[in-house]
Amino acid sequence: MAQRTARVGGLLLGSNRLFVIAGPCVIESAALCRRVARHMVKVTGRLGIPYVFKASYDKANRTSVRSFRGPGWNEGLKILAGLREEFGVPVLSDVHTVEQAQQAGDVLDCLQVPAFLCRQTDLVQAAARCGKAVNLKKGQFLAPWDMKNVIEKAAEAGAKNILVTERGTSFGYNRLVSDMTGLPVLKSFGRPVVFDATHSAQQPGGLGIATGGSREMAVLLARAAVAAGADGLFLEVHPEPGKALSDGPNSLALKNVEAVLETCLAIRSAIA
Repeated sequence: MAQRTARVGGLLLGSNRLFVIAGPCVIESAALCRRVARHMVKVTGRLGIPYVFKASYDKANRTSVRSFRGPGWNEGLKILAGLREEFGVPVLSDVHTVEQAQQAGDVLDCLQVPAFLCRQTDLVQAAARCGKAVNLKKGQFLAPWDMKNVIEKAAEAGAKNILVTERGTSFGYNRLVSDMTGLPVLKSFGRPVVFDATHSAQQPGGLGIATGGSREMAVLLARAAVAAGADGLFLEVHPEPGKALSDGPNSLALKNVEAVLETCLAIRSAIA
């Protein structure tokens, strides 16, 4: 069985320390991303938590055709590369096509395969062939044990640094449920397991032309996931979630992130 660690940029994740992948849902502007990255670097530095910045340059799976999707891969990748250089953090974003994976692989430290696309063999393997870390998000339609096949697709294509992320399971219309018993199943595959607390608190399409959600439940789910043994947390954070251009209802306010992480560290320490 593979060792349950993964190297993302200069960080070794999953080595007995809780890590966090966090940032705004989508790149709204370079200034916003810099504000988030600056704050998160300070907070995680104080707490001793390895940190990866995340943001999407193109949200291809928005509820409505009128929803903001981001600046696109060209401008978005420039912004992400600038953040890595300025703040010294690895950067992660999602890819939706084989062509995007090939382009993004030159810039990103970790390529993320979205949950809706995790069964797309060509995409998974294109991301794996870039030689960077890969974050495989479990589809809302998959059982935890089905992710073993997705991991094997990536590994067969050459991926050595693989993260697996739980982000909730479809449960009726506009609802997700998080099964914490799935986390040890995912851990049994020998890869670092991440829990996406904010996407798990979504209500997909729940606002009619946009996705709803509950950031209060995201905090509760993050605590529960750490108690269940998650190696890392995935969080959408924003200075003003009410004004976010994507996933505002389930995003955490930037000012509250430190308190959430402190609690999660205390839980992890208590179960160690």
